[in-house]
Amino acid sequence: MLKLVQPYVTYGYPSLKTVRELVYKRGYGKVNKQRIPLSSNEIISDVLGKEGIHGMEDMVHELYTAGPKFKQVSNFLWPFKLSAPKGGFICKRHGFCEQRGGDWGNRE
Repeated sequence: MLKLVQPYVTYGYPSLKTVRELVYKRGYGKVNKQRIPLSSNEIISDVLGKEGIHGMEDMVHELYTAGPKFKQVSNFLWPFKLSAPKGGFICKRHGFCEQRGGDWGNRE
């Protein structure tokens, strides 16, 4: 399935720095089916404390390492709302069968 959409999407493995920045900057949690900003560790501790996760760094560690409580942490997090890159895309237009460079494909 990934081969079909490869010319149209960007994908790859995130670094620890990227995961940390995403959670700190755009992290929201689901509390009573509402989108709550993660402004303090108390919010995380109230919901995920029984799982042994008491702060932002515990969440980042579980997400990056795909630890045993990954499912609970990912269900607690609200999906990230991302925007287009500031500088724009490089080489955005190319034909369907052309394998030119640009921002599409694997980012490794």
